[in-house]
Amino acid sequence: MYLWQKAALASSLLLFSVSASAAKVTDELDIGGAVRINYGWKDYDNNAKLEFELFRADVNYQSKDGIFASAQYRWYQDMDVIHHAYMGYQFDEAQSVQVGVTQVPFGFLPYAAHSFWFSAAYYLGFEDDYDAGIHYKNEQNGWRYDLAYFANDEYGNGSRYDRYSFDVATTDQSSYEESGQFNARVEREFTTGDVSHKLGASFQFSQLDFVANATNTAGEDVDSIAAAAHWQADWKKWQLQLQYMHYDYDVEDSNRIAISAFQYQSDIAAEADVAIVNIAKSFDVDWGPITQLNCYNDYSQVMSSGQGLDDSIQNVTGCAISAGKLYSYVDWIAGKNMYFVNGSGIGIDNGDTSWHSRLNINVGFYF
Repeated sequence: MYLWQKAALASSLLLFSVSASAAKVTDELDIGGAVRINYGWKDYDNNAKLEFELFRADVNYQSKDGIFASAQYRWYQDMDVIHHAYMGYQFDEAQSVQVGVTQVPFGFLPYAAHSFWFSAAYYLGFEDDYDAGIHYKNEQNGWRYDLAYFANDEYGNGSRYDRYSFDVATTDQSSYEESGQFNARVEREFTTGDVSHKLGASFQFSQLDFVANATNTAGEDVDSIAAAAHWQADWKKWQLQLQYMHYDYDVEDSNRIAISAFQYQSDIAAEADVAIVNIAKSFDVDWGPITQLNCYNDYSQVMSSGQGLDDSIQNVTGCAISAGKLYSYVDWIAGKNMYFVNGSGIGIDNGDTSWHSRLNINVGFYF
C-alpha cells in the first residue's frame, strides 16, 4: 500500500470515529494530526534535499466520568509506527492511571530538550520513550509522583527496528530485548522570588531477556539500572535546564549493547553518565504571521570509559517558530562521535570520533 493510500485510509477511519462518537456520546473527542516537510544539509555527504517527513493522526478522548484515551500513529517515508496508544481513568483532580503504550516517566517530561533533534538521552532510550505497561500519576500541592511498570517495549519484539522510541535491540552480537521495567519519578515545583523551579529525580530498573539465535546460542537474562536528577529554572522569558544521569546495562563480556529506532540499529556504551545543559529564551514578535520565537542551545554529553569506548557530544543551536498552525524548527546540529551526526553509535569508538555537523529545517502544519 502506498503512503497516500495509508493516509487516506487513516483519514477515513478518523471520520468514521467522529461520526460514531457524535451519535453515541456527548463527551470530548479531539481529532487532529500533523504534516511535516524537512530540509537537511550535512557536512559529511552531498545529499541535501527537501522532502516529506511525516504525516500523523492524533485521537484524544475525555469523558465526563473520568475515562480518557489518547493515540497517535505516524507515517514516515519508509515506515509507519505507533507513537502512543493508551486509555486511562482520572480518579480525582490529582490522581490518574494510564494503561497501554504510554510515556516512560524518566528525567525531564515531556522532553529533555527544546529542539526538533532532542538530546543525546533520546538516542539512548531515556527521553520521549514509550513502552507497553501501566502508569500511575499523582499531582498535588506542587508535587508530582509517577510510578510505572512496563511489560515490554511498544511492540514486544526487539528484532523490529522500525519504531519511534529507541529500545534495546535484538541483534546477532547483542541478543537481548526488553522484558519488565519499573520506573519511579518525583518532582517538586516551587517559586523563589521571580524564578520558578522544577526539581526532580528518577529511577529505573529493567530486565532484559536473552534471545538465542544462530550466532549466539548461550546467554543469560540481565538487569539494568538508571537514575537521574533534573532541575529547571524559569525567569521571565528565560529557561535553564540541567540534568545528570547514569545508566548501566549489566551485559556479559561486553561494554556495548544494541539499540534501534527508525529502521536502524547501532551500539551504545553499556554503561555511561549523561549530562544535559539547555538554555532557551522566548520572544513575542509581530512579523506578519510569525508571533513567537523560542531560541535555544541544547548541549548533551555521554561520558563512557573503557576499551573501544569514547565520549559522545551533541550541541543543537536553533529556534522554534510559531506562525498560526505552522510550527517550524531551524537547527544547527554539531556532534562528536554521535549517532545521526555521522557517528557509528553513542559512547563507542569504531575509529572515527571526529566532529560533524548538519543543518535541519523542519516545517510542520498541526491541525
